[in-house]
Amino acid sequence: MPRRIRFVEALREGMRQEMERDPSVFVMGEGVGPHGSCFKQTEGFTAQFGEDRSRDTPISELAIAGTAAGAALLGMRPIADLMWIDFSMLAMDQICNQAAKLRYISNGQVNVPVVYRMTTGRSKSNAAHHSGSFYSWYINTPGLKVVVPSTPYDAKGLIVSAIRDNGPVIYLEHKLLLNMRGEVPEEVYEIPLGVADVKREGADLTLVATGAMVGLSLAAAEAVAKDGASVEVIDPRTLMPYDGDAILASVRKTGRLLVVDEGYRYCGFASELIAFVAEKALEVLHQPPRQLTTRHTTIPFSPPMEEFVFPDAARIAGEIRAMLDITAQGDSSNG
Repeated sequence: MPRRIRFVEALREGMRQEMERDPSVFVMGEGVGPHGSCFKQTEGFTAQFGEDRSRDTPISELAIAGTAAGAALLGMRPIADLMWIDFSMLAMDQICNQAAKLRYISNGQVNVPVVYRMTTGRSKSNAAHHSGSFYSWYINTPGLKVVVPSTPYDAKGLIVSAIRDNGPVIYLEHKLLLNMRGEVPEEVYEIPLGVADVKREGADLTLVATGAMVGLSLAAAEAVAKDGASVEVIDPRTLMPYDGDAILASVRKTGRLLVVDEGYRYCGFASELIAFVAEKALEVLHQPPRQLTTRHTTIPFSPPMEEFVFPDAARIAGEIRAMLDITAQGDSSNG
């Protein structure tokens, strides 16, 4: 039978196999050593590779990001663990003003092959400082690639590609997906950056979803299938550069677009995709595209308030039904 492992195990295996293959690859960050990282992403690395390649650091995201960029300039391939994307704000200068720009301002004389790993998205009452999805900031920084896997299979293949890439890559791990199980080959494999995946084929509506929203969107698509709706679900996997060709091909088939994203609405990834499709394929749309995102508010601690803030499968299904003008089976509310 195919092997099924957790997302965090797939990520860890991908990093470990690259460290075994290439001695220039190492991890650094708060607690990545004997403790094995906040969510055990680097568990066992110190025992296998030693403290030189599994480096605990002081509690300074700025120092971690800058040191990793410097190591990359000197020929290493660091994987810098910044734990939460919220904390990466402290390192924005080194990531966006240094690592992202160095290849350009050196006229291509240097590469910066660094991976900045961080968790993103909601969890369970992690509140204002540990629930962010601020990747649109990084998408808007030239020179950075931004990766958000939604399955264990993608987690492994994308981390391998991110490590092998010659530029800085932001690799985001959704906290609610870390214990998700899926089929993952033992051998090393790459998933090319910038290539989307059609998670479900459909004919009536294109639904583009990111991170944890992919699973919820698949559940919503299954629910509305009982109402006769055929929804195609696309996971970009890489948010920058994103696979515009795959999205356009789907929209030209379905004539409708819904983007579901855990980031915020304003100046966000969903807004970008809608603008892109409107510019490239407005004539094929049967109706205005829609986006369903996290509500524009600071993330609350209260569980019911937190549930209200984020999209869920029921809200996604509701958006689909509204766009297709259909009623849920058994619902006679519209007469």
